[in-house]
Amino acid sequence: MKKSKFVLIDRHPGRAAQSIGMAKELGTSPDLIHEPSVGVVGTKGDSQCYLGVTAKVDAIHARLRDRIGTEPGQLKLRLVEPQYTIATSDGIRNGTREMRYSLIGREVTNDALCEHLEASGLAGTIAVVACDKPPVGTLAALLEHNEPAIIMSDGPIHPGIDPKTGGALDIVSAYEVAGHPDPEHRHHIACHACPGIGSCGGMFTYNTMQTFIGVAGMQPLHMVAPASDDPKRLNEFPDELVGYLAQMIESDLKPRDIVVRDSLRNALIVALAIGGSTNVVLHVPEIARAAGFENFWKDVMTPEEFNHLSQYVVPVLTNARPYGKYSMVDIDAIGGVQVIVRELLEMGLLNGDVMTCTGETLSEQVDRLNPPKPDGDVVYSVANPYKPTGGLRLLSGNLSPDFSAILKLAGVEGGLGDNRFCGRARIFNGQNDLLEALDKTPDSFENSDMVIVRYEGPTGSPGMPEMLDPTARITALCRAKGIVIGLMTDARFSGGSVGLVIGHVGPEAALGGPIALIEDGDEIIADLNTDELTCTELKDPDTFAVRKAKWEKETADNGGVHPACGVADTRLLHRARHSAVPASRGGGIHPNGEVWVREPRDARPSGFVPSNKTRPDCTKEFKT
Repeated sequence: MKKSKFVLIDRHPGRAAQSIGMAKELGTSPDLIHEPSVGVVGTKGDSQCYLGVTAKVDAIHARLRDRIGTEPGQLKLRLVEPQYTIATSDGIRNGTREMRYSLIGREVTNDALCEHLEASGLAGTIAVVACDKPPVGTLAALLEHNEPAIIMSDGPIHPGIDPKTGGALDIVSAYEVAGHPDPEHRHHIACHACPGIGSCGGMFTYNTMQTFIGVAGMQPLHMVAPASDDPKRLNEFPDELVGYLAQMIESDLKPRDIVVRDSLRNALIVALAIGGSTNVVLHVPEIARAAGFENFWKDVMTPEEFNHLSQYVVPVLTNARPYGKYSMVDIDAIGGVQVIVRELLEMGLLNGDVMTCTGETLSEQVDRLNPPKPDGDVVYSVANPYKPTGGLRLLSGNLSPDFSAILKLAGVEGGLGDNRFCGRARIFNGQNDLLEALDKTPDSFENSDMVIVRYEGPTGSPGMPEMLDPTARITALCRAKGIVIGLMTDARFSGGSVGLVIGHVGPEAALGGPIALIEDGDEIIADLNTDELTCTELKDPDTFAVRKAKWEKETADNGGVHPACGVADTRLLHRARHSAVPASRGGGIHPNGEVWVREPRDARPSGFVPSNKTRPDCTKEFKT
């Protein structure tokens, strides 16, 4: 075993005193305090997403303690007590001003865990993660620390059951009935939508990112899909995790050996294939940054390549909520996410040679797990997919010069005849104004409206909240009336959002991006033939200049912050306002608003390119 750089010096009794006391209290030998240290970390928050985490952390900690010692065959390591980071509840906070802290929670998790890993000198870490922002912050911190580490998902929640209809329910079901006129019905759905423990069960952001982390190599694939209350999470997985970590320490296998260019590409390709959350394109630049790539969209994959893969190469394979029928526990029942990974590997769409936390390559891990073929109901094959194209599409155009606008194509329910939507702009300077209109005047929304929600980006809100509440209400309204209403914003969406919704439009309104210059009634076009999002009126240079000058005057007259921006009334929100980077760079909080990278890697090294010969409808070639 390689000696850790994080060790105590035995000639300094002052520094050793508490370590000796800690070892005695934890039931380990004081003789091990100068050995490399290991520990368990978890996430806590104010929803049932986090209720199962402590039990898993305690179980893993107990197995670590049982295997640590000075006898032959034992792990000669110093054990530290478990630590927890905090997070908010996306499900409870959607539609409120508190939702501004959700994405910021990713940054807080990164900072807090960085402090623990670096200051405590952990040479080996097992992380139990829940919800969707803390796992990304956790992974980023582990990549920055770059000592042996492994992640386990706490697990998804089971679907709720409506006792009146027998139908499956989830958190999205509850948000979608917000506009229902009967308060008893609204309460009935709320009471049955989320029973038990675990994170959101559909293919929302949580399961998108857990699948991403597994495919990227930092979580064993078979630990992604089982439910939070699955006994394996307490009785089997802890021993396996301790074994994997010991092996990583012995072989000096580190996170940056695992999360490399091709493993990031693999993980994003799988996100396309599962119809994953739009948040994945917000999180992957931050994960890539922590892995040493300054700009994911230049160093790892270009937006053009992403769209090519989605349009011509990688179809949606999962019949999963919110766009389909099933939940992650159903995917677990037919073999787990490894079924999807095996299908994509066999079709030549993934690089199976990348290393994983199990000490095996991705292909070797899947071969050992030996998952079944897709069942054709919950998970489909590439040859006969659930949807013919990938689940996500990036848009450029004069409203998205950053090429950052993202559409969840898998969730679109109408309005894209000939792959094109043309609508009339209806402006809301903030989510609260839209929610008020949906509450009080829902009939004022008409077919082909393009609702614009702006000043809700990383800087403007500040914090870039997600908008499950308004998107769910608009979806229910469209279904009831048989109409199509689009929504575009410089904020982001829940993985549970469906409909013609376009997020991450950048530059954001608070920075004077084109979205700030749209006026009511403008013609907005989303064209998937060209992957562009445009405002017809802003094509005229004179109109653009007049509107830009007006915006600049309003901003200057308000002390440099546009009056439609949210109030940054805490130190954390103030920090976000003045140091957030654009959504295309991850929307994170960095010094001076410039992306910070520890030990950058070379840009775009040669790597695996998915085969274009696996789908008969691949009519274009693409070379990196």
